Amino acid sequence: INRQGKQRWHCRHCARTFVWINSSNKHQQRRVWFVRWIVEGYTIRQLAAQSGYSPRTLRRLIAYWLDRPPLPADFSACRHLLFDGTSVAHRKGVFAVMDAARFAVVYAAPEMAEGPTHLQPFCARLTRHGLAPLSATVDGNPHMLRLLRRQWPTIRIQRCLVHIQRQGLSWCRRQPKRRDAQHLRALFRQVMAIHTVANREQFVAQVQSWEQRYGSRLAGAAETGWVFSDLKRARSLLLAALPDMFHYLDDPAIPKSTNALEGYFARLKHKYRKHRGLAPAHRSTYFRWYASLPTIKNQLFLAIMPRMTEEGSMTEDFFCAYRTTPSC
Repeated sequence: INRQGKQRWHCRHCARTFVWINSSNKHQQRRVWFVRWIVEGYTIRQLAAQSGYSPRTLRRLIAYWLDRPPLPADFSACRHLLFDGTSVAHRKGVFAVMDAARFAVVYAAPEMAEGPTHLQPFCARLTRHGLAPLSATVDGNPHMLRLLRRQWPTIRIQRCLVHIQRQGLSWCRRQPKRRDAQHLRALFRQVMAIHTVANREQFVAQVQSWEQRYGSRLAGAAETGWVFSDLKRARSLLLAALPDMFHYLDDPAIPKSTNALEGYFARLKHKYRKHRGLAPAHRSTYFRWYASLPTIKNQLFLAIMPRMTEEGSMTEDFFCAYRTTPSC
């Protein structure tokens, strides 16, 4: 044993003594501080105070794991998914896929633009990894809708009701003066209150009645202007989304909104802002590591989810991104 208390070994061939050093084991033991840097958003100074390591050692540790992106997960068990993206810098950001059954982000790609140039290889990569979803909840991006139907022809696409309601109410204005806009706004306000098949049939009948009374007149009108153009956009939005708005009533496993991913992106941006200044290569790996690591809130959600389900007190707004991969 040397002065540092480490075991020394004797080589029978060269008669020299040595200390066995396993550098990979050292990085694995210290990985918990990298996880805290990613998940909790701690600064180097905060980690140094908690761990006792020097800032230089912690920077080397973080750089070590940022140079080694996580391996992709197994997608074969994912059946009902949520697709959505968020902008981080300029027109590019992070596009993610969440498993609706576990509220787990199963795959996320940084430096993505929500156009066919980036979305097509994104969907092709998911297919190569064994993804075969039954349904997908999306925000209405036309490029994403076409690619999903082309990649998985039998998929059921659920339009996000929150996006439909917010965009429709925005185009109808808060206090519209036109009678047709007032009735259309009332229809958009009912979108999130449809919980049964009877509610769906009543809503569809109201939309058809509104279309017969005002639709043809709006479509053929030569009037221009911001308010009238937005009203026509609201009509087109509702009519185009109507066939894919209520699949969640036929299958309760299908989520009716992408709120889970929106909340995930809000937490991601909050943590990422604390690490501004990352190199472009490390920035991409940071987002991949964040998508593959669980958070303290995720573990709390899993602990209380069975009890909340039994008591019937679970709400739709309680969403979080969970992943089964151990954190350390």
